[in-house]
Amino acid sequence: MEAMKTSGLPDQSPTMKMEAIGWMKEAMKRGCLPDPSLVMKEDGGDRRWMKEAMKRATKSKPHDLPPTPFALPIVGHLHLLSGIPHQSFHKLSLRYGPIIHLYLGSQPCILASSPEIVKQLLKTNENSFLNRPEISAIDYLTYGSKDFSFAPYGPYWKFMKKIVMSQLLNGPTLDLLRPVRRDEIERFIWLLLRKSRGGIAVDVDAELIKLANNVISRMVMGGRCSEGENEAGKMRRLVTEVVEITGTLNVSDYVWFCKDVDLQGFGKKLKDIRRRVDELIDRIIEEHEEMRKEKKVEVKDLLHILLDIEEDESMEIKLSRENIKAFILFKPERFEENQLDVRGQHFHMLPFGSGRRMCPGMSLALHVVHATLGAMIQCFEWKAVGKDGRNLASLDMEEGIGMTLPRANPLVCVPVARLDPIPLSI
Repeated sequence: MEAMKTSGLPDQSPTMKMEAIGWMKEAMKRGCLPDPSLVMKEDGGDRRWMKEAMKRATKSKPHDLPPTPFALPIVGHLHLLSGIPHQSFHKLSLRYGPIIHLYLGSQPCILASSPEIVKQLLKTNENSFLNRPEISAIDYLTYGSKDFSFAPYGPYWKFMKKIVMSQLLNGPTLDLLRPVRRDEIERFIWLLLRKSRGGIAVDVDAELIKLANNVISRMVMGGRCSEGENEAGKMRRLVTEVVEITGTLNVSDYVWFCKDVDLQGFGKKLKDIRRRVDELIDRIIEEHEEMRKEKKVEVKDLLHILLDIEEDESMEIKLSRENIKAFILFKPERFEENQLDVRGQHFHMLPFGSGRRMCPGMSLALHVVHATLGAMIQCFEWKAVGKDGRNLASLDMEEGIGMTLPRANPLVCVPVARLDPIPLSI
């Protein structure tokens, strides 16, 4: 099980924090919780640790457990989750404190909602929480968790981590692909300039998503994903479908006797998505292989690098075609006065996670975000408008549903150029 991120949650009182940390330490000392070192070298260690913790909890006194809300048979605490789960977790933390034990169906979980507790889970006891939750949709779409993000912690994951950090997303590769990022940001700025000249409103969310998709698509496959019905465009739509279906709660993942029952019709959708994924990526790989045979590769994208690794007989682990396909497919005010690092060292804010399993694409993301946001602020003033075209006095910050915390309603603004033409030098 994974601890929940702390972003969006206010700090609890110092007394509640100290009581929660004291509970964890005392529980391990008294044998009410297992020693994390007992499972640190085992696959599925986090799940074994949690099951053992709950087993011992049944034999311990009530005060040995962290607080827990009232649970129902079969569903556990699922009835307490609203349409936006993290808001429900926020309300629970205000009532029960910074560490709570929950049952999502039959799955035991720990909810952590303070930086101190998260540090205990993700740093002090990191070895017990290195694996990802088992989600059937992700497992199926990644050919049995053969990707990198959701692969079990073990030899294969360590091998892929080394490949990612040493070849795919290292400094030289990012520098080599800098012209791609620059070109896409310049295209984005020129689009905004054209809108500015006509006083036309822009759906900022949608355009930024297009920019990110184009950067990633060109770096991975060598083609843009927002132009026409080409392969990259199909890939963009497929990834959108994948994010939606994997971000939807599947009852079969949480209620044990529903494990083999497709109550929500996910099975048919997943088979259709993976069939289209196979057809699309197989064609893209074939095109890359033809380019390699004809020696027409000038600048290698990440897919070319993966194919190099697949052909390298000296690698300690042989990459399969399914490994490559799975890898390609997944890829406000409270902070104003705090100098927080987003690289996983401060546990108040963890956009990229922390520890060994933090996001390896952090450097790439920061390169793109800093350059894009700087250009948007330097080149334009922004006027937020409503559906009727009138200027808004304040922004709508309502949250939507999704894995990446999207807005419930799009941010629509009219860009006003500070200079025209814009002297681009990114």
